[in-house]
Amino acid sequence: MSDLKIIIGNKNYSTWSLRGWLAAMHMGLDVEEVKFDLYTPGSKDELLKHSPSGMVPALVHGGIVVWDSLAIIDYCARLAPDKYWWPDGDAAYAFARSMAAEMHSGFMGLRTFAPMNIKGKWSGLTLGETVAFDIARADTLWSEARERFGQDGDFLFGGFSAADMMFAPVVHRFETYSIEMSPTARAYMDAMLAQPLMAEWTKGGLAETAVIPQGERPADMTHLG
Repeated sequence: MSDLKIIIGNKNYSTWSLRGWLAAMHMGLDVEEVKFDLYTPGSKDELLKHSPSGMVPALVHGGIVVWDSLAIIDYCARLAPDKYWWPDGDAAYAFARSMAAEMHSGFMGLRTFAPMNIKGKWSGLTLGETVAFDIARADTLWSEARERFGQDGDFLFGGFSAADMMFAPVVHRFETYSIEMSPTARAYMDAMLAQPLMAEWTKGGLAETAVIPQGERPADMTHLG
């Protein structure tokens, strides 16, 4: 049994779990995956046995617990410093850290009105102001990162990195709600969806049968936000 465990929620819905899971698996070490169905009777009590916040994700390393996605990314970078996490150049590093922090604390329109639902698919939606702003902001960030710093690969800073992990759930959201993006941002989305760890998570999400009402949108929905 591995002394490393990543505690996650439903792959179809849990955005923060995706970020922490990508970091854990990116290390290339032996990591045990422990998954809980969220919002079910007793799930909070069970999660509290693994995570002091009672929320996902949490990384358990022997007697050490890390319980926030961005903290998990940084901790994993300490365990596997040979892997690519953040770009080296000052300008690229500043941009990557800033956009990851903005994702961590912002984009409330997307969080409120566009839950991640890998199995869902909607199109032709009218966008509310806050959602439209967040979409435009993501497009701007992705495009600028790709154009300024991404020449050596298909991802935001060339190779697959911590910044990509932070924006991974947004890629799924835009795919679910058929959001039109600029050519640069669309190409980035395609690269992310094809990335092996992302594809593995997607496959797991599509295979789930649990339904969480908080993550579902009405079948007759015409507006997003």
